[in-house]
Amino acid sequence: MYEKTVLDELSYQNVPGVIVGVTLPDDVPFGDEPLEELSSLCSTAGIRVRAAIHQNRKDIDPTYYVGKGKAAEISEAVKESGAKLVIFDNDLKPGHQKNLEEVCGCAVIDRTELILAIFNQHARTRQARVQVELARAEYALPRLKNLWSHLERQRGALSAVGGAGERQIELDRRMLKKRIQRMQDELKEILKRREIEVARRSDLFQVAIVGYTNAGKSTLMNALTREGVLAEDKLFATLDTRTCIWKLPDHKVLLSDTVGFIRNLPHKLVASFQATLEEVREADLLLHVVDVSHPAAQEMIEAVNSVLREIGAEGNRTLMVFNKIDRAHDKPLLAQLHARYSDGVDISAATGEGLPALSTRVQEIVEERETSVDWTFSAANGKLLAYLKQHGKILGLEYIENEVRVRALLEPRFVAPASELRDRG
Repeated sequence: MYEKTVLDELSYQNVPGVIVGVTLPDDVPFGDEPLEELSSLCSTAGIRVRAAIHQNRKDIDPTYYVGKGKAAEISEAVKESGAKLVIFDNDLKPGHQKNLEEVCGCAVIDRTELILAIFNQHARTRQARVQVELARAEYALPRLKNLWSHLERQRGALSAVGGAGERQIELDRRMLKKRIQRMQDELKEILKRREIEVARRSDLFQVAIVGYTNAGKSTLMNALTREGVLAEDKLFATLDTRTCIWKLPDHKVLLSDTVGFIRNLPHKLVASFQATLEEVREADLLLHVVDVSHPAAQEMIEAVNSVLREIGAEGNRTLMVFNKIDRAHDKPLLAQLHARYSDGVDISAATGEGLPALSTRVQEIVEERETSVDWTFSAANGKLLAYLKQHGKILGLEYIENEVRVRALLEPRFVAPASELRDRG
């Protein structure tokens, strides 16, 4: 049992807030409304958005991130709306947070802290909780003084000296460092167990569903496997990987639903979620699910690809799956996506439209990897025949006196073991 730190007591549930976004010259536009996604993240976290402020800037102000005048405007919005929290769509340095809190008179958090809070709410298994807790602790370590100010303001007891004393902050720092070490050690053990599990399943073709958060990945998994995976209209509803058997017309494959990605996903979170993302790296095929009803579909694809590069999965075979086609009304956007990803499949996981075509396409990809064998061997070699039936697709079977001729398709991994059985006679 860990000793409690300020990190365990902080909560943003049901807190009124003001959201702020800053667009810099090199930033890629995301959707029609620059703060729409941040507003959705706040809703998922339980924060009640009272006001929204956006600014285009040439560079980052070293003191307030937004500049003195805009900081004063945010402070006024806080007072007028009765907000208790300011949420930035950008990543802030501890100094920016401290200076903004002094101006606004309330807690200020950034996009990373908000995402970590959401992950903390949705972590259900031990593995997910360890991964989230590690990321939160590493993020909190250089920000302990600010976090104590947040907590004191939530309690309505912020003192003139600014909350907790240096001794309490130092105690928290030591406890967090110990906790980080314990979490890292436990995560190493989880990774070892995960690697063993993946190795045991290696005889089946592995498919992993990836995509932007709320793209419909869990809905698709339910539609393909009927396994009852949690599917909610929320950001990051799924944090734990769920793996099921997906029965194709002539094959069985393993299908895994994974955590949703998002633009500017915190690097510490990606690093902490190595055990969960192992499913993605080890997959034979990635189904990249895209919400084509969203105006920022192209940007979502790039955000997912960025995370895949970060975890070393950019080279995996990928099939684009254009979901929510029944709600897609932007024909030029669809035409662009089809032109760029000509192999993509249009579906609606909710209505079932396009799912047979998706199954057929995945089966074709599985069979592309297979090796054709045409072997004649003794009819007494029952082990070989049983192996071919279990691990391959039988195309032809003919008995000739004391011999049997088999034409079959085998995945590359099964060819060598089958050859050994044939050589043994």
